[in-house]
Amino acid sequence: MSTSDARQRWKEWREERAEAASAPYGPLSLTGTYWLSELPEGRIPATPGRWTEAPDGAGVLLTASAGDGLTLDGRPFEGATVLTADAGPGPARVAHGERKLVVLCREGQWAVRVFDPAAPGRRAFAGIDAFKYDASWVLPGVFHPYDRDRTVAVENADGRTRGLGVAGELAFVKDGEEYALRVSAEADGSLWAVIADGTSGASSYRFRFLKPGVPDAEGRLTVDFNRALLPPCAFAEHFICPFPPPGNRLPFDVPAGERNLLAH
Repeated sequence: MSTSDARQRWKEWREERAEAASAPYGPLSLTGTYWLSELPEGRIPATPGRWTEAPDGAGVLLTASAGDGLTLDGRPFEGATVLTADAGPGPARVAHGERKLVVLCREGQWAVRVFDPAAPGRRAFAGIDAFKYDASWVLPGVFHPYDRDRTVAVENADGRTRGLGVAGELAFVKDGEEYALRVSAEADGSLWAVIADGTSGASSYRFRFLKPGVPDAEGRLTVDFNRALLPPCAFAEHFICPFPPPGNRLPFDVPAGERNLLAH
């Protein structure tokens, strides 16, 4: 692919990123993440219903009256039901007016997220600032899987320490030196990493995500730092993004990829 074609595809990617971020139930619309263990009465602020962990721990028990105004699967809801984790705000089963109430589970802990299209962050959004496209930051890489998946304890954006699953290391060469990033793997085999560099917290957000895709049969893939992207917690503080694991803080500047949010 020529540099001009790659630059054009990068521009299209940036437009898609901005569109997804500003969607009615995109990351900018998240207004709260509420852990049930911290809600002894099962009450979520400004949200009707009673939300508690199911007796067997396998879901969230929602209890509501007709006057609460909740809907379940698009219909008015009253009574009690057990909810399992939603795949996201789009397929979320429970809503309150325009707000979507998303059930999630992390390391056995249940929580409810509230997505509101009228969130202040979404109204203030003016785009995603990024460094200029630079073909020198498109590098060949090789994935070296571990013999088994490992878990690394890392601090998260909410101040808690949680386990981050890592599947191997992604090696690449920059200016004659080889570096390796610990990477996680999705169910489809695609890799992602949490990284920081010399620009982090200065000319870019304090850390970023890198999603290089699926390696080929020999473990080869392209590492394009122009597509380093802001983590969800850059859009709303209520996300629980993991910080970079040990070894993923690069000892040089990476002036490529997304930098920060722009606001009105």
